[in-house]
Amino acid sequence: MAHTKDVKKIVLAYSGGLDTSVILRWLQTNYGCEVVTFTADLGQGEELEPARRKAELFGVKEIFVEDLRETFVRDFVFPMFRANALYEGQYLLGTSIARPLIAQRQIEIAEAVGADAVAHGATGKGNDQVRFELAYYALKPDIKVVAPWREWELTSRTRLLEFAEANQIPIAKDKRGEAPFSVDANLLHSSSEGKILEDPAIEPDEIVYQRTISPEAAPDHATIISIDFAGGDAVAINGEALSPATILTRLNEYGRANGIGRLDLVENRFVGMKSRGVYETPGGTVLLAAHRAMESITLDREAGHLKDSLMPRYAELIYNGFWFSPERRMLQAAIDASQHSVTGQVRLKLYKGNVIVIGRSSPHSLYSTRVVTFEDDQGAYNQQDAAGFIKLNALRLRLGAAIGRRGGAL
Repeated sequence: MAHTKDVKKIVLAYSGGLDTSVILRWLQTNYGCEVVTFTADLGQGEELEPARRKAELFGVKEIFVEDLRETFVRDFVFPMFRANALYEGQYLLGTSIARPLIAQRQIEIAEAVGADAVAHGATGKGNDQVRFELAYYALKPDIKVVAPWREWELTSRTRLLEFAEANQIPIAKDKRGEAPFSVDANLLHSSSEGKILEDPAIEPDEIVYQRTISPEAAPDHATIISIDFAGGDAVAINGEALSPATILTRLNEYGRANGIGRLDLVENRFVGMKSRGVYETPGGTVLLAAHRAMESITLDREAGHLKDSLMPRYAELIYNGFWFSPERRMLQAAIDASQHSVTGQVRLKLYKGNVIVIGRSSPHSLYSTRVVTFEDDQGAYNQQDAAGFIKLNALRLRLGAAIGRRGGAL
C-alpha cells in the first residue's frame, strides 16, 4: 500500500462510471496529488468521450483516451487463441486477457508524464487486483500502487452514493438502486457477476445476456462462413482480408445472431473463493473451433498433444495475472513455434448455439488421402508393419500379465 505523503502523481485506470469517478475524487482528496486519467477503448461498446468530459469536470489536466482495439486483439487475444486457452476447461479468459494491456498502458503513461503511482478500481475480493498489480510490478518494479477498495471506508453502496452526492459527482438514475449484477465487457466477451447471479442453482434471467440472442431465438436456418488462417491467426472471413479487431467484431456479429458463446460457470478464483459468472464470447467461441480445426490437419500429432498438455498451465497463468511472467513468455514461444504451418481455410456451420466444422484445407496439410484410404493405397502403407509395432507395444503388458498370473502385484 502506498502512503499518501509519498505519492506525487497517480495514473488512474478510469472508466468514467460511478465507481471510478468516486475513486478519482477520493484520490484527489485523500492523496492531495495530481491524478492523470487513462480510459481505454477495448471494444466494450460504450462511448468514451463522456469519460473525458467528466475527467475535465474534476479538474484533471492530463487525460488519455485511447482506442486500443487492434492492439488488444493482435497482441493479446490472438496469441492466447494460438494456445486454444481455456481456464478450467471452459472459460475463454475474456476479462483476464484485457488487464495486462490496460496495466501496460498505465505504466507507459506513468513514465511519459512522470507519475510515481498507478491506481485501479478492482475490489479486494476479486482476481483483477492481482492481475493489474502483478503486471504493474513486472513492468516497473518500483511503481507505487494505490488500490482504493482496500483502503477506504466506503464499504457499502450507501456510503459510496453519499460520497458521490457530497462531492457533486453525477449519479445516473439506474445507479441509485442496487444494480442487479455487475458487468465487464470488451471486444472478446461480456462478463456478468454478482447479485441476482450469486446463487449457482438459479438459471440466469434473459436480461443478463447482452452479446447474444438465445439459441431458441436464433434462425431456423444455418449460416455458413469460412475463416482463413495464416501462421495460426485468423486473417480473413469469407475470403475478405480484415484487421484483427475487425475479424473479431465480424465473428461477434455471426455468433450473436446464431446464439453462440453463452457460458454459465462456477470457477475458482485465484484469491481462493469460488464464484459464479455468466460469460458471452460469441466470436471467440467460433474462432476457437475454427483454430482447432485448422490445427487438426496441420499440426504433427506429438506436437499437437504436447501443446494441448501445456494449455491448462498457460490458461491458468493468464487467469491468475502472470501474462508478463517468464514462464508465460516461455510457453508462448513454444506455442508460437507450433503455428508456422497453421495456415489454410476452415468452413463452419453456425446453427442455434452450435459451431460445426464442415471443412478444412491447407497447403501444409498432413492429411494424406493416399495413406488413410480403405481402397488400394498403392504401397503407401505396409499393413504388415503393424504386427511388429503392436508386439513391441504389447511387450510390457505381456510381461506384466505373466507376472500377475504368478501372484505378482501391479
